[in-house]
Amino acid sequence: KLLNEGDKKKLLECMNSGIQNPDSSMGCYACRPDDYETLKPFFKAALQKYHKVDLSKTKHTTNWDIKGLPGVPEDLILDVKTLGINENLSMRVRTGRNLNKFPLPGAMTKDHRVQMELAMQKVFDALIADKKFGGRYVSITPDHKNFIDEKQYDELVKKHIMFKDMSADKYLLDAGIARDWPYGRGCYISEDSGFIIWVGEEDHLRIMAMQKGTVLNGPFDRLKAAIDYIESLIEGGCAKSEEFGVVTSCPTNIGTGMRASVHIKLPNLTKDGTDKQAKKILKPLGLSVRGLGGEHTPIGKDGTVDISPSARFCISEAEILLALYNGIKACVAEESKAASA
Repeated sequence: KLLNEGDKKKLLECMNSGIQNPDSSMGCYACRPDDYETLKPFFKAALQKYHKVDLSKTKHTTNWDIKGLPGVPEDLILDVKTLGINENLSMRVRTGRNLNKFPLPGAMTKDHRVQMELAMQKVFDALIADKKFGGRYVSITPDHKNFIDEKQYDELVKKHIMFKDMSADKYLLDAGIARDWPYGRGCYISEDSGFIIWVGEEDHLRIMAMQKGTVLNGPFDRLKAAIDYIESLIEGGCAKSEEFGVVTSCPTNIGTGMRASVHIKLPNLTKDGTDKQAKKILKPLGLSVRGLGGEHTPIGKDGTVDISPSARFCISEAEILLALYNGIKACVAEESKAASA
């Protein structure tokens, strides 16, 4: 009764994926940058329930600076060597951004998708001209000047550089996000392949930094510097909410939009060849455990799994980085316990 007819239609559009797929864990997606404000009673309730927070008592804050956080080393260097890990870990930090100028992917037309990709070209040109980044932009949009064929696309998917074909995902199709595939989809890849930007996936942009090493600050700091630069170049800016932080299509990612992860060997916690025991032990510690290709994919033959802090909302970017460091510390302790069991 509180909504006018136009907003009722918007709400049904946001809920369509959940209506069509009752097994969906979230069941809704924002379709416009201002949906979290226009439909605030609905989304606020959804955010509180999913993220298990009371927004009358807490608020999302943005902070990338780990200085002053409890448990941070004096030199501010989060090096896993201090935790007894001497081999280089595969580290990845990613976040999402959406342009204010366009609807979110769930409400975009084919033309919106193509125009959004073209609007980002000046940003990619600036990155390519910058010695810190360099690289190239590739597109799977037919007739795009940087078009790559199916074979080239498949090679990038296998290398985990490009995202998979979304048109087979029923949840994203019903949400409107996967419509018009492959138009408006592409990927910026830096010269060292350590920094990439997906265009036209679940959010307009999925921005990520990857690195092999032992110091977690490396990819985190690179991502922060890149985001500041990229946002300064985007006409109209990126969608953000004073109350909820970075605006993302899926409410599960709102706030930071961030996932910080490492690949770590846990042979004793994965003796049965699966990540079941690791999940059982690490989930209560606030950690997500996945296979090497993401959710529902196999772990490495040597017991390597992907771990990351689960929280995205009402937690700062800096706190996520520290949570990853503390999570690795917990993994080392639990792996040692399992070895002596």
